[in-house]
Amino acid sequence: MNKAQALRQRLKKCPPGRAGWAKFEDACIGALRYLFVPPLTEPIIQPRTYSGTDRRDAVFPNRNLDTSNNWGHLHKELGARLVLFEFKNYDAEEIGKEETNQTRNYLTQPMGRLAIMCCNRLPNHAAHLKRNTIFSEDRKVILFVTTDHLVEMISIKERGDDPSDLIIDMIERFYLQHE
Repeated sequence: MNKAQALRQRLKKCPPGRAGWAKFEDACIGALRYLFVPPLTEPIIQPRTYSGTDRRDAVFPNRNLDTSNNWGHLHKELGARLVLFEFKNYDAEEIGKEETNQTRNYLTQPMGRLAIMCCNRLPNHAAHLKRNTIFSEDRKVILFVTTDHLVEMISIKERGDDPSDLIIDMIERFYLQHE
């Protein structure tokens, strides 16, 4: 089994809920490293603020300034100097507006205005509405990337294409549907 197959299998086998949260986070970080490092830099896992009140799941430094590639473009467009990834592996409860707002609050300066919530399933309608409000108020973009999206990006990379194209596509679709 090659690395891409192993990553897909790890993502698909994570049990939902508390029982699988650590496996889900590890599988997502493994997939994101495979997909985006380089051009992004190795992630900083669970960094805490100096006060200790906030703990982000993973932050991938983006030192790309070349706007001819996607990450350089996102650095310029959204100030995405540090790309925030939050992991939501929920079981019975829904991924909602509270989780989306928490992600918003983690996007402090100088991080930038791009966060990606990696979810085992799509967040609910209230989360989508909250995401639109956040964009209207703060110009912050929060993407909902499901396990299926990660699996798709692994396949894109296997074909020799750039998996960050899907991130760009998702941002553009968000811009078009934003109210």
